[in-house]
Amino acid sequence: MPTIAIIGAGPGMGLAIARTFGSRGFDVALISRTKEKLQTLVGRLGQEGITAEAFTADVLDRPSLTAALDAVKARFGGIDVLEYSPAPHSPVPGLTMVAPSQATVDDLQPQIEYLFYGAITAAQAVLPAMREAGAGTLLFTTGGGSVDPIPMLGNVNAAGAALRNWVINLDKELAGSGVHAAHVAINVWIGDGGPEGIPTATPEQIAPLYWDLHEDRDRSEAVFNA
Repeated sequence: MPTIAIIGAGPGMGLAIARTFGSRGFDVALISRTKEKLQTLVGRLGQEGITAEAFTADVLDRPSLTAALDAVKARFGGIDVLEYSPAPHSPVPGLTMVAPSQATVDDLQPQIEYLFYGAITAAQAVLPAMREAGAGTLLFTTGGGSVDPIPMLGNVNAAGAALRNWVINLDKELAGSGVHAAHVAINVWIGDGGPEGIPTATPEQIAPLYWDLHEDRDRSEAVFNA
């Protein structure tokens, strides 16, 4: 069975992506900070006939992220698809939002650590084996502001744009290797409760895009708009 590792897995996009790949024959590794919450998702996927397991890691703790991915490889025999989409759903120290003119190094650094450096760490943990096998997919998610910046998210967008640039460039480097990297920019509010006037979409509407990018080796980016 091929395996997808989902970093930042939760009951929204993470679960929807897990179902999208799991229903197509993938085993699923769910990675986030709280294993107990993941166990609920593992149970739900199991009821749907999808083999899944929970692994604990914090993307701000790079050794723990590498260790979790090593544990996934040991459990499932390898990682065929990596998906990186951490999103803080509770206050995380240092992860504030500021406008571009107000941004300081102190505002930017935590976002870069969270979005960009975590992604690089994850890629480094799986790329050697993918290159040796001549097959693999790396998928990285940001908000739509990485493509079309929003002033109130000045520091978040800057970190997302750095990740986007790196992913597209990585895919160019990997051309001909059998390994594919792609970036997903989600340009909508996911689920209910968004600001008035902001387009919304459900995780189930967005998740098939990840499968499309996995299948289409010539695309290094997709933007989801309402």
